Amino acid sequence: MTRTLPTVLVVDDEIRSQEAIRRTLEDDFEVFTAASAAEALTVLEREWIQIVLCDQRMPGTSGVQLLREVRERWPDAVRLIISGYTDSEDIIAGINDGGIYQYLLKPWQPEQLLLALRSAAELHRLQAENQRLTLDLKVAQPVLRQRVAGKKEAARARFGAGALLRAPGSPMNAICALVDKVAAFDIPVLLTGESGTGKELLARALHYGSARAERAFVVENCGAVPDTLLESELFGVRRGAYTGAHEDREGLFRQADGGSILLDEIGETSAAFQVKLLRVLQEGEVRPVGAARPVAVDARVVAATNRDLEADVRAGRFREDLYYRLAAITIAVPPLRERPMDVALIAQHFVSTLEHTLGRTFEPLGADLLACLAAYRWPGNVRELRNEVLRMVALADGPRLSAAHLSPRVLHAAEDHQEPELALLAGLDGDLKSRLEALEARIVKASLIRHRWNKTRAAQELGLSRVGLRSKLARYGLDGGAVQ
Repeated sequence: MTRTLPTVLVVDDEIRSQEAIRRTLEDDFEVFTAASAAEALTVLEREWIQIVLCDQRMPGTSGVQLLREVRERWPDAVRLIISGYTDSEDIIAGINDGGIYQYLLKPWQPEQLLLALRSAAELHRLQAENQRLTLDLKVAQPVLRQRVAGKKEAARARFGAGALLRAPGSPMNAICALVDKVAAFDIPVLLTGESGTGKELLARALHYGSARAERAFVVENCGAVPDTLLESELFGVRRGAYTGAHEDREGLFRQADGGSILLDEIGETSAAFQVKLLRVLQEGEVRPVGAARPVAVDARVVAATNRDLEADVRAGRFREDLYYRLAAITIAVPPLRERPMDVALIAQHFVSTLEHTLGRTFEPLGADLLACLAAYRWPGNVRELRNEVLRMVALADGPRLSAAHLSPRVLHAAEDHQEPELALLAGLDGDLKSRLEALEARIVKASLIRHRWNKTRAAQELGLSRVGLRSKLARYGLDGGAVQ
């Protein structure tokens, strides 16, 4: 049978006292009684007792002695004692050693007794709940550790250096290997390279490859914020520090405590701010604007710049001591033009991402389109390549992305890229027919590129019919552009 009321065992050798206590408690408790210590132990062995209320003076074994034995054998039971003697050394000892929860003095009042027993019942409930939660936590800990480890692995798979797209022969392979090696060491890293080369991605890889991966990774573009605001953004501000500071605000260094912070475009900061940042790196503490005392912080600093900081140091535009604080390890990220083998992988990745975002499906990028992308030098690097893919997707009428959808600057670069190759064809070995066919294929392709893969215009320029042009495209394996 399921019990709904807390259980209490009343131990008293006086039957009248037993009955008086029973009548007082029976509406709120399931009451058991015993007239001696031996009888009480028998009840405790047979029933699940939550509270033991015992009289101190009984023949043979005293109340304190019984409750000490109860504590040894049934430690979860809450123990109370009733006595008419306030100077009992045994009672005082029982309370002091923690074995007795509460002492009640005779003659007791019903309200006093009920309050004490209700308090004991709540204590027992809390103890049981604490034990259950402790057991649940012990059982759950391996699962929680596994989940945390799984999340860390997922974050590393998504943001780690291994997630950066690159071809087998790419210079980025050596860069990613260096990032993986450096990530585990809690030292500052300076990332250099042109804008749009992926410096922030490498900074994330440093964070998620380190022991700080479970804490925050925050980013601040130092070149986009005036000095007056940059200090409060990074270090925080106290209410009333200046007009408009209506409340305390935690700076990014505090948000990154235990984690990592990326200071992008660090070369754009002023000399005055560089002094303040140097102190943060030296002392490991920040002073919020308007604060009287500094606050300790523990954040790994990764800095990034598209400037030549060594030249700026020589010219006096950047503090030498700050430079060496930031550049314990310097990683130079190559521009996209120095790794053309990565262009196809990155472009196809952007297409796949847009498929998921837009709910559309596109054909794999064709060889003619990829040749145009590879011929361009990408001064805006990966960011510019992404914009070009966005343009193609926006202009495409169907699932095929064509060279006709490229911007003029990319098409012109592809056209210019053909001219030295055309000159070389005349000097190739082979009979006249094969050399003429190779030259004709190049001329047809150059015309198509000039007209953004518009076959009608290309046919008119070449003096061919649409059918004749299609025949040559099929013959030379060029039939990959958009049909116009």
